[in-house]
Amino acid sequence: MKRGKTVSRGRGTPARARLRVGVIYGGRSVEHEVSLVSARAVMQALDPRRYEVVPIGITRQGRWVLGGSHCALPPDPSVRGLVRLRNGGREHALSAASRGAAVRSAAGRGRASSPPGRLDVIFPVVHGTGGEDGTLQGLLDLADIPYVGAGVLGSALGMDKAMMKVIFREAGLPIVDHRVLRRRDLEGGRDRFVQTVEEAFGYPCFVKPANGGSSVGVSKAKRRADLLEAIDLAARYDRTIIVERGVDAREIECSVLGNDEPEVSVPGEIVPANEFYDYRAKYIDENSRLLIPAPLSEEQTRRVRDLSIRAFRALDLSGMARADFFLDRTSEAVFVNEVNTIPGFTPISMYPKLWEASGLPFPELVDRLIRLAIERQREKKSLITSYRPSRNGRRSLTKG
Repeated sequence: MKRGKTVSRGRGTPARARLRVGVIYGGRSVEHEVSLVSARAVMQALDPRRYEVVPIGITRQGRWVLGGSHCALPPDPSVRGLVRLRNGGREHALSAASRGAAVRSAAGRGRASSPPGRLDVIFPVVHGTGGEDGTLQGLLDLADIPYVGAGVLGSALGMDKAMMKVIFREAGLPIVDHRVLRRRDLEGGRDRFVQTVEEAFGYPCFVKPANGGSSVGVSKAKRRADLLEAIDLAARYDRTIIVERGVDAREIECSVLGNDEPEVSVPGEIVPANEFYDYRAKYIDENSRLLIPAPLSEEQTRRVRDLSIRAFRALDLSGMARADFFLDRTSEAVFVNEVNTIPGFTPISMYPKLWEASGLPFPELVDRLIRLAIERQREKKSLITSYRPSRNGRRSLTKG
């Protein structure tokens, strides 16, 4: 596979030019801070001899920032990269990007001064809304730039847990019993929905926003008062709310890598410091433990890995994903909880740790992800994308 254009070095063998990799991070979601840490790790893992890293920050206000200047990525395939906005140097834009500046400087080797221009590939590390839900992927498709990870459909399905469960059920994957509530339904009162939940599976149960990540807005309800409070909290983050039956379970995760022929890592287990793996247990409390590989039987390991690939394919994913499972402590049944299409790349994140335990170090992992993105783009470009009838009545087809 080609890694880039070749440049002449005079006499002797020509050297390959470095690929320009735009790493997009930040964003307007509640996972902004997590994205900054993930981006720092990704940028430091990219080999500077092979890649020119272009750090692209998105502020909490939605401004795109490159080296402190306001920029934009137009949906124009003739540009295929960044443009600097003339009026983008206002002081408040730079101030809003101050958190992102720390990530850029952490990349080192003068990478923060990268100019705008064409990009060979994008590595999106924007977690949550506006980055993981298909919106950013749609922009990159219009701009005709290869990007790491799932496409528009897979990203949207992977973000919306309610729709994800619909797909999983249709694919015959085991999921936990749950009910879905729309925020508009709260206007007519919550008692009927609460009664439905109590009759279906009772307490404890978990309440979460359908579109969210890092366990933000997730609560465990042990009684009716808890459930009412949890519904109100989840409704502050999303218009769709999921209530799931509480399962006394171990939390197992597995990493997936690939396009049409995905590979899976060894499974890992999370032992949360708190009652469940909430935001504090993930990123603040240092007492949570990651067991890699997970202490599972051979059959349990096979089951988790098989379900990981089935879930990946059911959502039509590509590039990467982390599949999360519940392993019932009593029945030992395995349930697919969710799939994360832009998993964390922080120093404590499971996705890279599981691949490292499987024999794929972090630098090689990001290299594989970039190659997979270019491979998928090459396949897209081979497809026929237009139709024009000819004068003799025969079809005239044109590739993209």
